Amino acid sequence: MGSEERERGRGRAARLVAQRRSAGAARFKAAAREAVRSLPPALRERIDNVDILIRSRPTAAELRQAGVGPGGSLLGLYQGTPLPLRNSGYHAVLPDRILLFRQPLESISRTDEELIAQIRHTVLHELAHHFGIDDDRLHAIGAY
Repeated sequence: MGSEERERGRGRAARLVAQRRSAGAARFKAAAREAVRSLPPALRERIDNVDILIRSRPTAAELRQAGVGPGGSLLGLYQGTPLPLRNSGYHAVLPDRILLFRQPLESISRTDEELIAQIRHTVLHELAHHFGIDDDRLHAIGAY
């Protein structure tokens, strides 16, 4: 195989990897949107100023922010001001963010169905923080 053929082969492989990543990101976004759509309308209508973003994996700073120690994992993260803490000074602010971390979510899911269920669970968990529900309360109500 000549160098030109090897280069073409690498180019095809890179395109396939990019297509898989793109399909993976699209699948994650669709699953996250469906998780939000699955909420009762009265609850869904209360979601205010939140973006859901897909990342490959959390940064070291995000792991620290979430209190995740060495060797730990993080599936999602809410960053923002929960609804109960917003007051009259809350205006002209960037959206809160729910970060979903693709690689950790994929690593705990054996099938596409498990992955979609885990994305849904993670989105709903992070939305709970948006509504002012902390991890202790989520544990207490069996939603963890």
